[in-house]
Amino acid sequence: MFKKELRKKYKGKREKLTEQEIEEKSLAIANQLVQLDIWDKTYYHLFLPIEEQKEVNSEYILNILQAKDKEIVISKSDFATTSMLHFLLTENTKIKKNDYNIPEPINGLNVPTEMIDVVFVPLLAYDKLGNRIGYGKGFYDKFLSECKPGVVKIGLSFFEPEELIEDVFENDVKLDFCVTSDEIIEF
Repeated sequence: MFKKELRKKYKGKREKLTEQEIEEKSLAIANQLVQLDIWDKTYYHLFLPIEEQKEVNSEYILNILQAKDKEIVISKSDFATTSMLHFLLTENTKIKKNDYNIPEPINGLNVPTEMIDVVFVPLLAYDKLGNRIGYGKGFYDKFLSECKPGVVKIGLSFFEPEELIEDVFENDVKLDFCVTSDEIIEF
């Protein structure tokens, strides 16, 4: 299938999820993540979910990272340049939703992209080759292409992979893993 069709399909699938299903699946995803061999790293980039889009609730992952005393990095989107600025999440970080309902830091300590070791990647859909589809603005592809070689890219999804995304672009960055409530898929 093509990206446009897949976006529509998976927005529809998400729309049917109940609040309880989102919470149960999000917790199961976090529990699956504990099994990955990624916990020797320092800087972990985590997205804050857009609740209105029924994204994976990353609060469970945040709790794991805090319990393991890891440095947590969150981002602010710059829609003029389709780029992201990265900030260390601390107890003083103030979060505010932007015009697209994305929770973002208002301020904080800037973290250079090359310091990030692991990125938890939001997505709408993905395929068995590790290609992912977001909302189509290219923020994450741009961000991931700026990361250091060897950064671990982990997609989080409520759903199984598609067989193939037919219209993958040259600049699309593949995932290393995708974690669902039932399994860890390595690409």
